[in-house]
Amino acid sequence: MSELHDECGIAAVYHLPHSEVSPLCPVQGPEEVSRLLPQMLLDIQNRGQLAAGITSYNPQRDQLIDTHKDVGTVSEVFRLSHRGKMESLMQRYAGRAAIGHVRYATCGRDDRSYAQPFERHHLQKHKWFSMAFNGQLANYQELRDRLLHDGDHHLARNTDTEIIIHEISREMSGDRQPTMIDLMRNLSERFDGAYSMVLLNARGDMLLARDPMGIKPLCYAQEGPLFAAASESVALANLGFAAPSIRSLEPGHAITIVDGQIDKQPFATSPRQAHCFFEWIYFANVASTLDDRSVYLARTALGAELARLELEDGQIPLADGDTIVVPVPDTSKAAADSMAYQLGIPSREGLIRNRYSGRTFIEGSGTRRKAAQQKYTPLREVLEGKRVFLVEDSIVRSTTMRVLLNRIREEGYAREIHVRVACPPIVAPCFYGIDMSTIDELFAPPFLDGGELSDDAQRNMAESLGADSLRYLPVQSVARAIGLPRESLCQACITGEYPTDQGQRLYQVALEKIGSNSAGRTYENV
Repeated sequence: MSELHDECGIAAVYHLPHSEVSPLCPVQGPEEVSRLLPQMLLDIQNRGQLAAGITSYNPQRDQLIDTHKDVGTVSEVFRLSHRGKMESLMQRYAGRAAIGHVRYATCGRDDRSYAQPFERHHLQKHKWFSMAFNGQLANYQELRDRLLHDGDHHLARNTDTEIIIHEISREMSGDRQPTMIDLMRNLSERFDGAYSMVLLNARGDMLLARDPMGIKPLCYAQEGPLFAAASESVALANLGFAAPSIRSLEPGHAITIVDGQIDKQPFATSPRQAHCFFEWIYFANVASTLDDRSVYLARTALGAELARLELEDGQIPLADGDTIVVPVPDTSKAAADSMAYQLGIPSREGLIRNRYSGRTFIEGSGTRRKAAQQKYTPLREVLEGKRVFLVEDSIVRSTTMRVLLNRIREEGYAREIHVRVACPPIVAPCFYGIDMSTIDELFAPPFLDGGELSDDAQRNMAESLGADSLRYLPVQSVARAIGLPRESLCQACITGEYPTDQGQRLYQVALEKIGSNSAGRTYENV
């Protein structure tokens, strides 16, 4: 599915000042542990393909912290296909500590100035810092208006990352030198939304923090003197950390490294947990484990849920030899394989994804349609004359699904196409870091008319898409598949029930704007 994107992913690494050297450290030694960052960012490239960057700390360098970032994939930004240019970058930005970021824009323009980390220079070392952020502040507009209220402040970018930079700077203004825990405690009282963040200053101090509800993921590990953290566990596993040492940071907690000493403390109470359920359904790498729940196992459980509903319905023949399951590559494959196994029918790769077709994050339905045409090729040899269960992880705007259905029918010569969605209908915007912020852009709401998902609604959706039938999973299937209580998940986009006050207020604004064709995102038009 090329219609939906998370905002970004973060990573951090630190070789603590011990006498021994970690076996996971690059061969160049602890002072060049920053070399691990491009590899880590590659492992979370699924979270953002628009821009990438790192900031490293090196006390032997005039630029105590220094930042390299640009628009492009990790391979492009760090010149990974050109050994000489890559090595030059790695030497220039060598350091014993580093933070990194991959970005997809839910707000702001697509240029280098929006790439992260954001670095703030200052004469005093503790005020010279760089920060990277995954998530979105639902009260962005309120914070922005307050900063600009006195007329003497200026914001150069339309992004909540710059808001956070200014809020951090305000906490350290004058002679104030709050501890990093106190800094996060004060910030959390003003922030409403989702955030996992990393900060590195010119003293070599590092901060990692996860919002009090744990909406966005953040994992960490330490073995000997090497500490690392990332949005997803796969980035740590691929560095060589043993699985038992990889943990998810608890909501409302921060990890600090100050004067070479690592510590973990709570900075805010957690009234409830609200992990984004979409991490398991779509965003996260299938090899990751988040909050002790395997992404792969969650997706296979969703496929089993789809199979159970099919068996209960019993309307479509399964044993005639002409029925197959086809996943929409790649995030739907685990669910599709599981569904096929439970139904006792083949799972076939009837759609082949062109992995070199380029990035498809550019907004606009026309561009999405063209991207979908270039990204997938139907295999007539697999599809012709078949009754196809086409399994997709979600349908947001429906642009990609319409293109796929047309091509499977016209070029693949499938006899029937029955769409099965391993997710409930998306009925409400996200204000926590996913690029869907108005109701009018969503496919499902006009068919539901504010009501429950019914057979008639699904028949009408199928007809609109050009499918022979359509079935979504019910809301209760999500928590069951992930293995977490429903109240521990953020399911706002499928229920309209938001875990934060500002999220709920923005939803009311979005409801009022249905059909108004107002430009911009909901949180930009409050």
